[in-house]
Amino acid sequence: MSLDVSPALLEQAERGEVDEQEFVDCVRTSLPYAWEMISSLVAQLKVDGGDFADNQVPPPSEKERGQLLRALASDAIRGALQRHFGVRLAFQNCHRVAVFPLDPSAEASLGRFTSIRSQILNQSPEFRDC
Repeated sequence: MSLDVSPALLEQAERGEVDEQEFVDCVRTSLPYAWEMISSLVAQLKVDGGDFADNQVPPPSEKERGQLLRALASDAIRGALQRHFGVRLAFQNCHRVAVFPLDPSAEASLGRFTSIRSQILNQSPEFRDC
């Protein structure tokens, strides 16, 4: 299961629209490693500036890796996180998460990061089973 959904949030979904901030809070509490990773990258981008901020350190265990995969593989979760933090998220190699500003000037960097070429260049044997 991806998220620990409260009965109240489930009831909200069953009635119709879900409050996005409540959904984001559910993501924060359900996927704490992914939340902290993205939060810290957003802070790093704000402090350091630049085209993007990224993580290149593998998660400490499969549990944390699973949280990143669940957060970034779900369009709903990923979209809510992007809106909440005001960034674009990109993902490579089961752990390389990057945040890009929404500014149109970041499009070229985002394009390079998400390109087929970059994906190939960021492969290595230790990522084979990640």
